[in-house]
Amino acid sequence: MRHLQSVSLSLALLSLISTSIAAAEPAVEQHVLIYGEDGKFGGWPANHGMWMWGDEVLVGLSTGIHKNLGKERHNIDREKPEHHVLARSLDGGVTWKLEHPQDNGMLVNFGGMRHGTTDPKHTEPNPMPITEPIDFTHPDFCMTMRFQTINDGNSRLYYSYDRGHNWKGPFIVPSFGQPGIMARSDYIVNDKHDCHVFLTCSKKNKQEGRVFCGRTTDGGVNWEFLSFVGPEPNGFSIMPSTVRLSPEHLLMTTRRREGPGDEKHRWIDTWESHDNGESWESLGNAVQDVGEGNPPSMIQLQDGRICITYGDRKAPFEMAAKFSSDEGKSWSKPFILLTDTGGRDLGYPRTLQREDGKIITTYYYTPKDSPYRRVNATIWDPGTP
Repeated sequence: MRHLQSVSLSLALLSLISTSIAAAEPAVEQHVLIYGEDGKFGGWPANHGMWMWGDEVLVGLSTGIHKNLGKERHNIDREKPEHHVLARSLDGGVTWKLEHPQDNGMLVNFGGMRHGTTDPKHTEPNPMPITEPIDFTHPDFCMTMRFQTINDGNSRLYYSYDRGHNWKGPFIVPSFGQPGIMARSDYIVNDKHDCHVFLTCSKKNKQEGRVFCGRTTDGGVNWEFLSFVGPEPNGFSIMPSTVRLSPEHLLMTTRRREGPGDEKHRWIDTWESHDNGESWESLGNAVQDVGEGNPPSMIQLQDGRICITYGDRKAPFEMAAKFSSDEGKSWSKPFILLTDTGGRDLGYPRTLQREDGKIITTYYYTPKDSPYRRVNATIWDPGTP
């Protein structure tokens, strides 16, 4: 009888432990300021890229001069230079130091111009074709692909073999047979010279935009157009974020917008490919409503779940995350990373998971106590499935 009681107690204890593990909820650990200065504007990590090597983290962002253009606008002075800079952390995102790639003589503008602004003190050569194959598997490799302006259709590629201290480029991003390419960094390395890229191109009417998949198998010397992701939208489908789930299975989320004027609907949708990017099927929406619109940043967690982070540009103006345990077919309720901020100008995140399981999400936002946009990192625990 005592033996049976002991077994029953042991089973009950194991059940309690299992329930406790299963019930572990996500939790924010700390918010860290990456960039924020009075009189200045900081923003848009999603436009640049984010990379990690152990405890070393690198993220790109834009800085500029603040100008009060109202609550509905980006408060950056377009008549003044916009600088494309890097922020580096050597302790897993706890502290950051700004770097200015244009000062090293290798990469002048780190992605060229955005909306026609750049620093007149710096110029860079015209982009060239890639003739020396890129080694995508180099241990210190990172790559960024950037557009110049929304409507000119020109994009540039830069890469580094030393964790972003020095960059090679600019190189031409090919047209892939499309009217124009508005590139941001979304790529998956397959092998030494093999890489998928997921980009936004102009629609047939040369307006923004639709997502497509491309690939190189010779280190970027030649590129192949693989497929459009879904039919051409009336509004736009832009800013993809993609993960590989298996040798043939890809999962993607994109930023969507449809509808006229103030009736526009803005959401984040989900697509999958079971033939390595040759074709795509819709899985529905990951987020039904993101206010005035925001791009997703998607990763696969160490425990197998999919995680997206995004900015919600409607009151109370939040940074949020969602999880999927069934490869993007369904999504959890939002987990709030930051809430009750000072306005709709926020988001454009980049997210990565540290080796210890904690997550770093970088983004920009409007503080409640200041009109000046800041770039933050939130370090948080994703809990357990």
